[in-house]
Amino acid sequence: SLALGQQYSSLGSQPLLCGSIPGLVPKQLRFCRNYIEIMPSVAEGVKLGIQECQHQFRGRRWNCTTIDDSLAIFGPVLDKATRESAFVHAIASAGVAFAVTRSCAEGTSTICGCDSHHKGPPGEGWKWGGCSEDADFGVLVSREFADARENRPDARSAMNRHNNEAGRTTILDHMHLKCKCHGLSGSCEVKTCWWAQPDFRAIGDYLKDKYDSASEMVVEKHRESRGWVETLRAKYALFKPPTERDLVYYENSPNFCEPNPETGSFGTRDRTCNLTSHGIDGCDLLCCGRGHNTRTERRKEKCHCVFHWCCYVSCQECSRVYDVHTCK
Repeated sequence: SLALGQQYSSLGSQPLLCGSIPGLVPKQLRFCRNYIEIMPSVAEGVKLGIQECQHQFRGRRWNCTTIDDSLAIFGPVLDKATRESAFVHAIASAGVAFAVTRSCAEGTSTICGCDSHHKGPPGEGWKWGGCSEDADFGVLVSREFADARENRPDARSAMNRHNNEAGRTTILDHMHLKCKCHGLSGSCEVKTCWWAQPDFRAIGDYLKDKYDSASEMVVEKHRESRGWVETLRAKYALFKPPTERDLVYYENSPNFCEPNPETGSFGTRDRTCNLTSHGIDGCDLLCCGRGHNTRTERRKEKCHCVFHWCCYVSCQECSRVYDVHTCK
């Protein structure tokens, strides 16, 4: 279903036939038919999650590369229960909740709208107004759609459900008051406030931290009335067990240094690296010890900009030379 955001980004501008969307399980197909007017927002949310993934991992060996001609848009990378899979599921589920919530507040759907629950007593110097965003509805849509595939009694479904929920919980945890001032000459005699989502970048930054501190799990099998059921348990008992806000995984990631069709690794050859950085985006680590090449590039940029009263800026065009370092 992640392919929805990649291949159906134009859902809002054309008639939608749910049966024409490949890869949907029956429950997702029923959801699409019952709530067809919010499906463009669902697709936009998945696309938003993919774009944020690519931003967060732009300097990593695995940079969230997508494949245009495949339903498995990340290739085999998500076949393994790794940290990368955990992050993708969390950010995509958060993206769906975020986009649906925003769409409802903008009034693009008749089945949802503003949140009327946050209308309690106002604070000092402000009053409730505007359109509070109904994140609970966005989370509900994300849960119904994204988790529809995760109904198997195995460890991977348990992991995906956990990480999906961690992504959605991040949206709820980051809701905040957003205010607008009213008064003469821009004074703030009265403030109107509403409940709002953060910028999605804040969600991506938070989940990236959770990726770095993700909890490694082990798989346990239990015999129940419906048969064998797999659950997850923290691998290291001395560490604090993961909460619903933490990401979990139970398989190690490949190093992504060399191309490998089986793991989905594209390798890091020809990737641009940062010569002065000692982090993962630096030439030593990103290039996996193979070394790097350096070339010069001449770029045209705006320079010597002057502000003219009133009101425009004029600039000259300068040519500057930069060193570009790429992995061998």
